[in-house]
Amino acid sequence: MTAASERAVEQLRERILGGEYAPGERLGEVDLAEKLGVSRTPVREALRRLSAEGLVELTTNKGARVVEYPREDLDHIFEIRARLEGLAARSAATTASAADIDRLDAIATELKEHSEAGRLEEVYRLNADYHATLNGLAGSPVVAATVAHLVHASVLMRTLHAFDEAAHRRSVNHHLEIVAALRARDGDWAEAVMRAHLLSARASLLGPRNIEENA
Repeated sequence: MTAASERAVEQLRERILGGEYAPGERLGEVDLAEKLGVSRTPVREALRRLSAEGLVELTTNKGARVVEYPREDLDHIFEIRARLEGLAARSAATTASAADIDRLDAIATELKEHSEAGRLEEVYRLNADYHATLNGLAGSPVVAATVAHLVHASVLMRTLHAFDEAAHRRSVNHHLEIVAALRARDGDWAEAVMRAHLLSARASLLGPRNIEENA
């Protein structure tokens, strides 16, 4: 990929995640080339890269548009993840070895350092690593596979960009607290924090629940 294409990828990704282009919005190559200051070829390559990342949908004869997930689907994804990953955290409290917990602690500690420095790409990578590692420690391939199917890169990246400073701190502290719960071999504690962690992320991305949802 050329330098121009790499710049186009970075700029377009940032604009999508920053909300300049809304979910479902069409992305015209000519318009993008003008706004990004490049030719259409780098734009075309950038759209293919972002399609592979799950941020852009490419359709034959219709062009590109920002991927859109209905609010109800996102709500269900977070609810299912909270239940499944909560159970995974509970199981890991009894099945994880001391070395396993040390590895998770190292990931959480590094994630905190990058979060405080504002390096979101590293936070995104380490967050995915943390959850995959913890879900693997539960000893259930079914749980790990189900969660992996629910985790969409675009949703995770949008969630991180939706976090304000308080949400970032809360998320980082949740990761570290879960490690503490695992060291204490307290499944109730680990499950409760994981559920709070994911439901907090849901609130950052989607905002308050509608009253009708709880009626």
